[in-house]
Amino acid sequence: MEGSVELAVLIKQLRLELTEAMRAGADEDLRFELGPVEVELSVAMERSGGPNAKVRFWVVEVGGDARVSSASTQRIKLILDPRDTRQPDRKPMIAGRSVPNER
Repeated sequence: MEGSVELAVLIKQLRLELTEAMRAGADEDLRFELGPVEVELSVAMERSGGPNAKVRFWVVEVGGDARVSSASTQRIKLILDPRDTRQPDRKPMIAGRSVPNER
């Protein structure tokens, strides 16, 4: 789907960004405990047939791909609770520079 990204790719990129924030803040005086990460998305589902049938979820932009009708898209909310495998009993700490218009 043009202009879309697979849900797994989006989560992988989110993981990379959070890992980079953890590394950037490792030696900072002020760090933040990472709590649950809530992500709200508009997704379209694509099914493939055949013996190896599978379902894939594509994250779409609101008002994006005109081929995806509103009837075939759903809003989902993921609540992720990140854990550092090196310290599973502690929540990860992050820090980083702010970005204009960041919320």
